[in-house]
Amino acid sequence: MIIYRRHGRVLVQGITGKQGTFWTEKMISCGTQVVAGVNPKRAGQTHIGVPVYATAKEAMAETPFDIAVMFIPPSAARDAALDAIEAGAKTVVILTEHIPARDVMAIHHAARENSVQIIGPNTAGVVTPGEGFVGIMPGHNQNIFQPGTVGVISRSGSLGTLVCLNLTRAGIGQSAFLGIGGDPMIGTTTRDALIALDKDAGTDAVVLVGEIGGAMEEAAAEYAASMAKPVVSFIAGRASPPGKKMGHAGAIVLGDAGSYPSKRKALEAAGVIVADTPSEISDLLLQQIEARFPSADLANAEGWN
Repeated sequence: MIIYRRHGRVLVQGITGKQGTFWTEKMISCGTQVVAGVNPKRAGQTHIGVPVYATAKEAMAETPFDIAVMFIPPSAARDAALDAIEAGAKTVVILTEHIPARDVMAIHHAARENSVQIIGPNTAGVVTPGEGFVGIMPGHNQNIFQPGTVGVISRSGSLGTLVCLNLTRAGIGQSAFLGIGGDPMIGTTTRDALIALDKDAGTDAVVLVGEIGGAMEEAAAEYAASMAKPVVSFIAGRASPPGKKMGHAGAIVLGDAGSYPSKRKALEAAGVIVADTPSEISDLLLQQIEARFPSADLANAEGWN
């Protein structure tokens, strides 16, 4: 479960903290079904209208959930993720960054053994405008997110927010936003997210926001070459020098591997249009749709909302 749907039942680990409280309220306000929370010290209480349990396993026994989202510090992230995985969560959204590498490896191993989808670590979460969101993206803000048929993938929450804001201002709504996370070892790759949006009946086109470092965009390009849906991309880090570590832990370039030219070349060879700046994405996207679907109403983009 990569794309959030309104029937998805959400458990918030760390619900009673400042950030957990703030974002849970925002999630609930736009339709997300938050059914339970976890804080061992507050077990048995109700917080912002949500029952609180000592563990995810106890929550699952009394209030079944599909998705767990973690507002948990790095030192406790491994135990919290394993608790959610072993409880039977289908998806675990790990917002936490700076989790020790060996703990991340343990989380991914347990997820594979239990067929659980991990989103993150270091993700801002996922948004389905008109249905809800899970994480710390401003899915409640209608100036940024509006229902539509363009899926957006991003490693960066801030860049993803900017792109969705620009799309909304251009009259282009979004079918889903998928924040895959900025760490080197993440559970959902760019390719995984692209496949999910390609299979999604409510998505007609995709915006792929990538960064230098790693090979995820190149791997996604291989799949994009087989897609009928148009894909427009922006790759951050064009001016960064080789070997320079950027904002995300995964954004490091070694030689040509993971470099901006390598990613752009692979994407363009797959038929993906690559924007030079985020502000160009909306126009390039509309041009691609008009070329492939001449009958689409692009005068005011109402066909997208």
